[in-house]
Amino acid sequence: MGEKTYLKWYNKIGYGSGDIAGNVVYAFLSSFVMIYLTNTIGLSAGIVGTLIAVSKLFDGFTDIFFGSMIDRTHSKMGKARPWMLYGYIGCAVTLAAIFAVPTGWGSTAQYTWFFIAYTLLNGVFYTANNIAYSALTSLVTKNSKERVQMGSYRFIFAFSTSLFIQSVTIGFVAMCGGGAAAWRTVAIVYAVIGLIVNTVSVFSVKELSEEELHEKEWEEKKTEGEKFGLAEAFKLLIANKFYLMICGVYILQQLYGAMINAGIYYMTYVLKNENLYGVFSWAINIPLIIALIFTPTLVGRWKGMYKLNLRGYILAVVGRGLVVFAAYQGSVALMLLFTAVAALGQGPWQGDMNAVIASCSEYTYLTKGKRVDGTMYSCTSLGVKVGGGIGTAIAGWMLEFSKFDGKLAVQPDSCIRMLHVMYLWLPLVINIVIMLVLSRMNVEETNAKIKASLSSSPEV
Repeated sequence: MGEKTYLKWYNKIGYGSGDIAGNVVYAFLSSFVMIYLTNTIGLSAGIVGTLIAVSKLFDGFTDIFFGSMIDRTHSKMGKARPWMLYGYIGCAVTLAAIFAVPTGWGSTAQYTWFFIAYTLLNGVFYTANNIAYSALTSLVTKNSKERVQMGSYRFIFAFSTSLFIQSVTIGFVAMCGGGAAAWRTVAIVYAVIGLIVNTVSVFSVKELSEEELHEKEWEEKKTEGEKFGLAEAFKLLIANKFYLMICGVYILQQLYGAMINAGIYYMTYVLKNENLYGVFSWAINIPLIIALIFTPTLVGRWKGMYKLNLRGYILAVVGRGLVVFAAYQGSVALMLLFTAVAALGQGPWQGDMNAVIASCSEYTYLTKGKRVDGTMYSCTSLGVKVGGGIGTAIAGWMLEFSKFDGKLAVQPDSCIRMLHVMYLWLPLVINIVIMLVLSRMNVEETNAKIKASLSSSPEV
């Protein structure tokens, strides 16, 4: 007999559309904030990178805090949906603020404005919204196939939005007249779109009751008083080796994305055509979307997520290695082709990642008897903030170190060499490390063995 189903097709699509909202923030911010600050506002890439790194010190622990708050929330809307709904209001306001640095102020005031807005967005509002959104995967269904489908729908919308943002933003800014005012207008438009879509997504699904959600054959093992504090939640996470692996992979993915987003500089100053950034976005996002469409089927065919994810990243490593080869051969066409190959290999992990995190949460329950669904999904926000933020900071430092100057049409040779390192070599190295970590992340098989052991126990 098959698993009970909980969701209709429109629930899955409605849930997935929430990543339109997430990516009008994340894709816009990660792709364009640095070039906006350096080339439009005239700020130093190195100082901006340092401010982003310092910001991470302020919001480094908010992920686990908000995850724990979600676990302890009891409302008519459920645990996660209130945080997802109200958190995005702050996301919309602070996104617009980041791209509205007052041009008439002195540089110190401009850095301060950016730092406050950036820290509030990442450390508070995006954290609350994103952890809640991710946690819904395990709160609206107990069906493992539906969880994979939710992840696939989610990231199809995510990569479609990234493709749209990366393809049209430069032209949109130019259409709005260029300059700081144009960037502000574009940011406001994106923020409003995100606010509307996020609200629709929140009300497209309904969380299961806690009684139904936690009803398992081994529920008698559940300890009394499941409530626990932030310190205990942190200990439970650290004790889960699969959580640490997922955090590591998520952070590495965001570092990878930060280097790929530095492609706007690579296209502008190495390939001499900033419009190629949008073309390469197509080569990345279309294969990702294709892979996501087939991910649920492949998970079923290969009886789980482990083999699919590992084989996918082997392909990704080969693809990025060939991108390096094509770049030094001077062939943009081959770079595009092999970029697409690498993206195709990365797609399955993106699609089933939330389902893997749900299995990771189940591992904590099976081994510790504690429910930490919301806290477990802190790795999603933690990865985005730490990986994406530090990645952007590193990109800024590397540009500064290489003598980049946003006022120059032609950059020095030291900068060109650095752009090759950032856009070609670092993504390859990061993919290799991710592949090695995924080779040890077989949480499904581990859970199955624990369940078999529990079932064979003579007494609870």
